[in-house]
Amino acid sequence: MVETLLELDRNLFIYLNSLGSETFDGFWLFITKQINWIPIFALIAYLVFKHLGWKHALLVIGMIALLILITDQTTNLFKNGFQRLRPGSNPDLAALIRAVQTRKSFSFISGHASNSMAAAFFLYKVLKPYLKYMGFIFIWPLIFAYSRIYLGLHYPGDILCGYVWGILMALLMLRLYVHFRDKLFPRQKEEVDNPENSEPLTD
Repeated sequence: MVETLLELDRNLFIYLNSLGSETFDGFWLFITKQINWIPIFALIAYLVFKHLGWKHALLVIGMIALLILITDQTTNLFKNGFQRLRPGSNPDLAALIRAVQTRKSFSFISGHASNSMAAAFFLYKVLKPYLKYMGFIFIWPLIFAYSRIYLGLHYPGDILCGYVWGILMALLMLRLYVHFRDKLFPRQKEEVDNPENSEPLTD
C-alpha cells in the first residue's frame, strides 16, 4: 500500500514538474521566497489591527508567531525522521525532471506547505466573522506550496501532508488563542464571537 502511494506520488510529481518551462522559472523562484510576500503579510496585519483593535491584534500576531515556530520545528522533526530525499536530489529522477533548485535537506513534510497553511487557517478562523471573502487567503498556501513542486523541491505528498499538519497545529493554537482571548478580553467575547459589523474593537 505504501509503495503504491509513493509510486503515485512520484508519477504525479513528474507530471506536474514537467509542465514547467524556463520562461516561468523566474516567476516561481520569486514566489517561493518568503520575503517577497511581505506586502501580503503587511495587508493581513493591517486587517487584523483594523478589525480587532491593537491589543487584541498583538495577541493574534503573537499566537501566529508561536504557531509558525512550533509548526516549523515539528516539520523539521518529520524531515529528519523520514529522511526522504528531495526530488531534485534523487538520482533516480535526474533524467526525468526539471530541478530548478536543489537543497541538501530532506523533503517530507514540506515546511512551506505546513507553515503557510497553519497561518492561513488560523487567520481564516479569527477573521472570517469580519471579512466576507476571507476564504481567498487559502490562495496563498496553494500558490506558495506549488512553487516547491515546480522547482523540484517537493513531491505532492509532501505538500498535502504539510497542509494537514499545518491545519492540526492551527487547531491546537486556536484553542490556546481562545483561552487567552477570553481571559484578556472578557468584555469583548460576545462581540468577537458574534460581530454585527466590521467596525474595529477598541479595548
